[in-house]
Amino acid sequence: MEKEDLSKLRIDKSVRTFRSSKRKKFVYLIAAIGVIGAMGFLYLDGIISPSVPVEIVSISQIYPSQMISQLNASGYVVAQRKAAVASKVTGRLISLMVEEGSRVKEGQVIARLENDDAVAARDQAEANLKVAQANLEGAKAELEEASRTFNRDQQLILKGVISRSQFDTSEARFTRAQASVAAAEASLKASMAALRAANVALDYTFIRAPFDAVVLTKNADIGDIVTPLGAAANAKAAVVTIADLSSLQVEADVSETNLALVKVKQPCEIQLDALPDVRFRGEVHAIVPTADRAKATVMVKIRFINKSSRVLPEMRAKVSFLTRNLNPEEEKPRTVVLKSAVVNENGKKSVFLIQGNKVIETSITLGELFGEMVEVLGGVKAGDKVVARPPRRLRNGSRIKVVEK
Repeated sequence: MEKEDLSKLRIDKSVRTFRSSKRKKFVYLIAAIGVIGAMGFLYLDGIISPSVPVEIVSISQIYPSQMISQLNASGYVVAQRKAAVASKVTGRLISLMVEEGSRVKEGQVIARLENDDAVAARDQAEANLKVAQANLEGAKAELEEASRTFNRDQQLILKGVISRSQFDTSEARFTRAQASVAAAEASLKASMAALRAANVALDYTFIRAPFDAVVLTKNADIGDIVTPLGAAANAKAAVVTIADLSSLQVEADVSETNLALVKVKQPCEIQLDALPDVRFRGEVHAIVPTADRAKATVMVKIRFINKSSRVLPEMRAKVSFLTRNLNPEEEKPRTVVLKSAVVNENGKKSVFLIQGNKVIETSITLGELFGEMVEVLGGVKAGDKVVARPPRRLRNGSRIKVVEK
C-alpha cells in the first residue's frame, strides 16, 4: 500500500481570507453611504447646518421726547415745605395720634405731652381771675356809696349843715374808693393776662400740625422726654417729620458748562427710578443763583405738572430738558426696532425673531421713524430679540451663533 500524502489535506486559507475581506469592504461602503445620506437629510432639515454668526438687538420702547431732549440731569425729589414738628416746652410724651403715612390737617393735634402741672396752673389762674372780678365789683360798690355821700355832703356844707371836717372825711373816702376801683381793674387785667399765659402754656403741651401734610417719619415714642433743646441724651427734639406732598419738586444738578441750555418755564420730562414705566411732565421752576464749587454744578428746581400720589420725597429722578412742549400723542411710549434689523423683500417687511438657537422670519408692520430706530406697529412686542443685521445667507429656521459686539 502506497503511503498517502497528508499535506494535500490542508485547508486553503487564502481563498477564505479573500472572500471575507471583500464582504467587509462592501458592508463598510453601505454604512458610509447611509451615514452620508443621514447627514444630508439632517443638513437639509436644518438640524446640523452650520451656525450663522449674528448680532442681536431687542425690540424696545422709547418716548418721542428722547428725540427732542437737549440735556439730561439727575437729582432727587424734595419737598419744598417740610418740618420737624416739636414742642416749645419740655415734657413726657403720653399720646401720639399719627404714624408714618398719616395725612394731617393744619392745626390738627398729632401728639400730647404730660400736662398736669399746666392744667393746675390754668385752674389757679382761673380762680385768681374770679377773685379779681369779685374785688372789682366790691370796689365799684364802695365807690358808688362814697360818691353818693360825697355829693350829698357837698350840698350840705354849702348850707352849713355839716362841719368842714365831716366833709373832708367824705371827700377822702370818695378818693380812696376811686383808687380802689382803679387797683381792682388793674388786678383784673393782670389775672386775665395770667390766665392767657396759663392757657398758652397748656396749649404748648398739645403738638399740632403747622400745615396740611403727610407724616414721613416718627421720631419719638410714648414715654420719651420731648424738649426743644434736646440737651439730655435720651431726649427727643422732634416728635414727627412731616412734608407737604403738593410742594414736591425735583432738585437736579446741572453742569455749569450746560447752564445756558436751561431756562425758567422750560418744558421737561421726569423719570423716577422707582417708576421706570411712567414719564411725568414738568417745567423748570427756578435756577438757584449759586454754584457748588466742589461739583461745578448749579441746582435747578423742576416742578411737576401732572402730580401723582406715587411720587414720594427722596426718590431718585432723571430729568430731560426739552426743546419744546410735547403733543398729547407724543406722551405715549412707542415700540421700536433698529432699522438695520428690518428685511425688505418685495415690499414685505420682516425681522428674524430669535427663538432658542434658531431664527424665525416674522412679518411686521412699521410706523414712524425715530432716527436710527423705526416704530413697530405689529408682529413683535417689546422685549423680543431679533437679528440686528441679518446676513444674506440667513434663512427662516437657520441656526445661529450670537456674536458679542
